[in-house]
Amino acid sequence: MCDQDHSDSIKEAEAKGWVTRRQFGVLLGAGMAMALPKVVGAVAVTDGEVTIKTPDGTCDAYFVHPAAGTGAGVLVWPDIFGLRPAFRTMGKRLAENGYSVLVVNPFYRTQKAPTAEKGAATPIPSLLPLAQSLNATTHATDAKAFTAWLDQQPSVAKNRKMGTQGYCMGGPMAFRTSAASDRIGAVASFHGGGLVTPNPDSPLTMAAKTKASFLVAIATNDDMARPMEKDVLKDTFMKAGLSAEVEVYANSQHGWCPPDSGVYNEATAEKAWSRLIALYGKALA
Repeated sequence: MCDQDHSDSIKEAEAKGWVTRRQFGVLLGAGMAMALPKVVGAVAVTDGEVTIKTPDGTCDAYFVHPAAGTGAGVLVWPDIFGLRPAFRTMGKRLAENGYSVLVVNPFYRTQKAPTAEKGAATPIPSLLPLAQSLNATTHATDAKAFTAWLDQQPSVAKNRKMGTQGYCMGGPMAFRTSAASDRIGAVASFHGGGLVTPNPDSPLTMAAKTKASFLVAIATNDDMARPMEKDVLKDTFMKAGLSAEVEVYANSQHGWCPPDSGVYNEATAEKAWSRLIALYGKALA
């Protein structure tokens, strides 16, 4: 029975796009160096751990922003491995580009970060209950609380729209954030799973009702598993009259962007990063 439950959990995770079966066997040990290319012209930043009150409790998060002046706010939704050093590194790099960045622990209702004992090497089945504890309602209430908190920070530009980006299971959260807050002007999903569903609260259906601009970076093996999804995304955004860049990244595996991932691909991760900076540079100016 346990074996069947384990198999069913893996199938559910794959169906929702949280992971692929390959990720169960290709994961790095915790402790890998997570250096990323330096930001040219990087601004000095200030960072620290923060707590944010929500309707359901208190969320622990990482906030990093320019040491002087203001920058457009950005809300970052991590993947199933949660808030960890890799995402702090990514958040700091984005702040060095001039943004005020909040990286949240999406599982705060259950556990403070770190929620994955071995980082990206944590067995995924042990994390599925955390992912399954979240839904469209929690995505929306959290999005409202986090964007409202950002707007209270002196380092966040009030005359500029905010951005939001999500990785794997964070992709749908980013989409739903755009529907939950009219402060969002740009949305990015990197190997996001479950963006397209037949349900009324489908992330794509909700996002298509907004006025945001979108970047959707799709892994090669995700596209192989769901080959029609990119066309549905493109068609829906086009009919809604929204600016959207939807692309399948060649030679990429689900989860390729975070630097601690077992399938991290620097070349394609940097391409995705450059497109993110271009999106924010245009939509959040």
